[in-house]
Amino acid sequence: MNDTENPPSRVLPYQDRVNTVTIDDTFQWLGAGWRDFKAGGRVSIGYGLIYVVAGILLTVGLYYAGAEYLIPLMISGFLLVGPALTVGFHAISRDLERGVQPSVPRALNSWRANPASLLGAGLALVLFMIVWARLAVMIFALSFPYTSLDPQSMLNAVLFTVEGYIFLAIGTAVGGVLAVLVFMAGVASLPLMLDEGAGFLEAVVTSVVAVALNARTMLFWAMIIVVVTGAGLIAGYIGLALTLPLTGHASWHAYRGLIKRKN
Repeated sequence: MNDTENPPSRVLPYQDRVNTVTIDDTFQWLGAGWRDFKAGGRVSIGYGLIYVVAGILLTVGLYYAGAEYLIPLMISGFLLVGPALTVGFHAISRDLERGVQPSVPRALNSWRANPASLLGAGLALVLFMIVWARLAVMIFALSFPYTSLDPQSMLNAVLFTVEGYIFLAIGTAVGGVLAVLVFMAGVASLPLMLDEGAGFLEAVVTSVVAVALNARTMLFWAMIIVVVTGAGLIAGYIGLALTLPLTGHASWHAYRGLIKRKN
């Protein structure tokens, strides 16, 4: 039979670079992340504390500016821009992998490895956070047109009214869609940009394909990241000094497991 009768099967872009991973692998990534966290020591903690302090200062600033209603948006938005904050931890893990002594300045300057792509990715994540903030404010305004923006009134309206339950359902659905898009685009793209100097589009498409081909495993991995990061936020930001480095380092190993190295 000729090629017309048996056309070659189509494959997704960059599919040949994607490994098949299992749920068992996710625990190995988490364990490897913990080992990097311990090996990184003060460097990992110091880099993480930069974002912890920034989060505390921003929260305090919003409170004293009378914009307490923006604090929940900032916290939820953190989960959207979180991937951009982990690039430094990827750099620390890469240094450890290569036998190079990591440092906070090296982590802070990791974006210089591929400035156009990494800064572009960071701006895209910030845009997602802005979109989410605008959508959340709009959903709240439509749900509670006559509710005061002071924290107690907002809390009562959200938790103890039918309108509040509808607001939570719609907000969770909208935020969930944005979070899924960010996760699919960012789980492998940022370390790929750092590690190989990949272009923005190539890295994002590769990441999306990797997630699509390992949907069940990556869903489980996303749940782990949300739970671990949420635990850090619940601890009043201080917990992020532990959970942010852990997920950042583990995400590097997730990238190593998902994406085949170029020959």
